[in-house]
Amino acid sequence: MKNFKLSFILLILTAVMLSSCSQRIFDFTMVSTKNIDLSKASTFKRSNNRANGEDGVYWIITIPLGVPNLKEAIDKAIESTPGAVALVDGVVYSKSWWAIVTGYSGYVVEGTPLIDPALAFNSKDIPTYGKIELDKNGEIKNVENISSTEYLALKNKLVKDSKETKFKNSLKLQ
Repeated sequence: MKNFKLSFILLILTAVMLSSCSQRIFDFTMVSTKNIDLSKASTFKRSNNRANGEDGVYWIITIPLGVPNLKEAIDKAIESTPGAVALVDGVVYSKSWWAIVTGYSGYVVEGTPLIDPALAFNSKDIPTYGKIELDKNGEIKNVENISSTEYLALKNKLVKDSKETKFKNSLKLQ
Protein backbone atom coordinates (compact mmCIF):
# COMPACT_ATOMS: atom_id res chain seq x y z
CA MET A 1 0.00 0.00 0.00
CA LYS A 2 2.87 2.37 0.80
CA ASN A 3 4.38 1.58 -2.60
CA PHE A 4 1.10 2.50 -4.30
CA LYS A 5 0.83 5.84 -2.44
CA LEU A 6 4.45 6.69 -3.23
CA SER A 7 3.93 5.85 -6.91
CA PHE A 8 0.75 7.91 -7.01
CA ILE A 9 2.47 10.93 -5.40
CA LEU A 10 5.41 10.65 -7.81
CA LEU A 11 3.02 10.45 -10.75
CA ILE A 12 1.17 13.60 -9.63
CA LEU A 13 4.46 15.48 -9.06
CA THR A 14 5.76 14.43 -12.47
CA ALA A 15 2.54 15.56 -14.15
CA VAL A 16 2.75 18.94 -12.42
CA MET A 17 6.45 19.37 -13.22
CA LEU A 18 5.95 18.46 -16.89
CA SER A 19 2.97 20.71 -17.37
CA SER A 20 2.48 23.39 -19.97
CA CYS A 21 0.02 26.16 -20.41
CA SER A 22 -1.23 28.41 -23.18
CA GLN A 23 -3.49 31.29 -22.31
CA ARG A 24 -5.25 33.70 -24.65
CA ILE A 25 -4.30 37.23 -23.55
CA PHE A 26 -6.25 39.38 -26.01
CA ASP A 27 -7.69 39.65 -29.51
CA PHE A 28 -6.97 42.63 -31.75
CA THR A 29 -8.50 44.23 -34.80
CA MET A 30 -5.22 45.78 -35.97
CA VAL A 31 -1.76 45.95 -34.44
CA SER A 32 1.59 47.19 -35.71
CA THR A 33 4.98 48.19 -34.39
CA LYS A 34 5.93 49.82 -37.72
CA ASN A 35 5.42 53.35 -38.98
CA ILE A 36 2.43 53.21 -41.32
CA ASP A 37 1.47 55.84 -43.87
CA LEU A 38 -2.30 55.75 -43.31
CA SER A 39 -2.92 58.04 -46.28
CA LYS A 40 -2.18 54.95 -48.44
CA ALA A 41 -4.40 52.63 -46.37
CA SER A 42 -6.87 52.18 -49.23
CA THR A 43 -4.14 50.46 -51.28
CA PHE A 44 -3.26 47.91 -48.56
CA LYS A 45 -4.12 44.28 -49.27
CA ARG A 46 -4.93 41.48 -46.83
CA SER A 47 -2.83 38.36 -47.15
CA ASN A 48 -4.54 35.03 -47.77
CA ASN A 49 -2.37 33.34 -45.12
CA ARG A 50 -2.00 33.96 -41.41
CA ALA A 51 1.37 34.83 -39.90
CA ASN A 52 2.85 33.76 -36.57
CA GLY A 53 5.55 35.31 -34.44
CA GLU A 54 6.96 34.12 -31.14
CA ASP A 55 9.34 35.52 -28.57
CA GLY A 56 10.23 33.74 -25.37
CA VAL A 57 12.90 32.84 -22.87
CA TYR A 58 14.06 29.67 -21.20
CA TRP A 59 14.28 29.12 -17.47
CA ILE A 60 16.85 27.09 -15.57
CA ILE A 61 15.66 25.98 -12.16
CA THR A 62 13.74 29.20 -11.30
CA ILE A 63 16.02 31.70 -13.04
CA PRO A 64 14.81 33.23 -16.33
CA LEU A 65 17.45 33.73 -19.02
CA GLY A 66 15.81 36.97 -20.21
CA VAL A 67 12.44 38.62 -20.50
CA PRO A 68 9.93 37.71 -23.22
CA ASN A 69 9.04 40.73 -25.35
CA LEU A 70 5.61 41.14 -26.94
CA LYS A 71 6.93 43.75 -29.42
CA GLU A 72 9.49 41.24 -30.74
CA ALA A 73 6.77 38.63 -31.25
CA ILE A 74 4.66 41.16 -33.20
CA ASP A 75 7.71 42.22 -35.27
CA LYS A 76 8.52 38.59 -36.15
CA ALA A 77 4.93 37.98 -37.28
CA ILE A 78 4.84 41.13 -39.43
CA GLU A 79 8.30 40.56 -40.93
CA SER A 80 7.46 36.98 -41.90
CA THR A 81 5.50 38.37 -44.88
CA PRO A 82 7.29 40.66 -47.39
CA GLY A 83 5.65 44.09 -47.54
CA ALA A 84 3.54 43.60 -44.42
CA VAL A 85 3.04 46.69 -42.26
CA ALA A 86 0.51 45.41 -39.71
CA LEU A 87 -1.54 42.43 -38.55
CA VAL A 88 -5.33 42.37 -38.54
CA ASP A 89 -7.90 40.07 -36.91
CA GLY A 90 -5.41 38.41 -34.62
CA VAL A 91 -4.78 37.05 -31.19
CA VAL A 92 -1.97 37.09 -28.61
CA TYR A 93 -1.24 34.05 -26.47
CA SER A 94 0.97 33.55 -23.44
CA LYS A 95 2.75 30.21 -23.65
CA SER A 96 4.75 28.37 -21.01
CA TRP A 97 5.95 24.94 -19.97
CA TRP A 98 7.97 23.52 -17.15
CA ALA A 99 9.99 20.28 -17.00
CA ILE A 100 11.59 19.71 -13.57
CA VAL A 101 14.71 21.95 -13.87
CA THR A 102 14.04 23.87 -17.08
CA GLY A 103 11.14 25.75 -18.55
CA TYR A 104 10.00 28.26 -21.13
CA SER A 105 7.71 31.26 -21.19
CA GLY A 106 6.85 33.59 -24.02
CA TYR A 107 4.33 35.26 -26.29
CA VAL A 108 2.81 33.99 -29.52
CA VAL A 109 1.18 36.47 -31.92
CA GLU A 110 -1.04 35.26 -34.76
CA GLY A 111 -2.82 37.39 -37.35
CA THR A 112 -3.50 38.17 -40.99
CA PRO A 113 -0.77 40.38 -42.51
CA LEU A 114 -1.80 43.71 -44.03
CA ILE A 115 0.45 44.27 -47.04
CA ASP A 116 1.53 47.59 -48.56
CA PRO A 117 1.94 46.75 -52.29
CA ALA A 118 4.54 49.51 -52.65
CA LEU A 119 6.80 47.65 -50.19
CA ALA A 120 6.04 44.12 -51.33
CA PHE A 121 7.83 42.40 -54.13
CA ASN A 122 7.00 39.29 -56.01
CA SER A 123 9.90 36.91 -56.58
CA LYS A 124 8.31 35.97 -59.94
CA ASP A 125 8.95 39.56 -61.12
CA ILE A 126 12.70 39.30 -60.47
CA PRO A 127 14.48 38.17 -63.63
CA THR A 128 16.84 35.21 -63.44
CA TYR A 129 19.43 37.03 -65.55
CA GLY A 130 19.72 40.77 -65.98
CA LYS A 131 22.16 43.49 -66.89
CA ILE A 132 22.17 46.89 -65.20
CA GLU A 133 24.16 49.73 -66.70
CA LEU A 134 25.23 52.58 -64.42
CA ASP A 135 26.42 56.06 -65.35
CA LYS A 136 29.61 57.59 -63.92
CA ASN A 137 27.67 58.90 -60.88
CA GLY A 138 26.39 55.44 -60.00
CA GLU A 139 22.83 56.14 -61.13
CA ILE A 140 20.97 53.45 -63.07
CA LYS A 141 21.19 54.21 -66.77
CA ASN A 142 19.66 51.06 -68.26
CA VAL A 143 18.11 47.79 -67.04
CA GLU A 144 17.88 44.87 -69.43
CA ASN A 145 16.69 41.27 -69.11
CA ILE A 146 19.10 38.88 -70.80
CA SER A 147 19.09 35.16 -71.55
CA SER A 148 21.35 32.65 -69.80
CA THR A 149 23.48 32.41 -72.97
CA GLU A 150 24.01 36.18 -73.06
CA TYR A 151 24.80 36.13 -69.33
CA LEU A 152 27.45 33.41 -69.70
CA ALA A 153 29.03 35.19 -72.69
CA LEU A 154 29.19 38.48 -70.76
CA LYS A 155 30.55 36.71 -67.68
CA ASN A 156 33.29 34.95 -69.70
CA LYS A 157 34.28 38.26 -71.31
CA LEU A 158 34.54 39.99 -67.91
CA VAL A 159 36.53 37.11 -66.40
CA LYS A 160 38.87 37.05 -69.41
CA ASP A 161 39.31 40.84 -69.29
CA SER A 162 39.99 40.76 -65.55
CA LYS A 163 42.95 38.43 -66.10
CA GLU A 164 44.53 40.87 -68.53
CA THR A 165 45.26 44.57 -68.47
CA LYS A 166 42.21 45.10 -70.69
CA PHE A 167 40.05 45.03 -67.56
CA LYS A 168 40.92 48.66 -66.72
CA ASN A 169 40.09 49.64 -70.28
CA SER A 170 36.71 47.86 -70.20
CA LEU A 171 35.67 49.96 -67.21
CA LYS A 172 36.33 53.29 -68.94
CA LEU A 173 33.31 55.06 -70.34
CA GLN A 174 33.42 55.60 -74.06
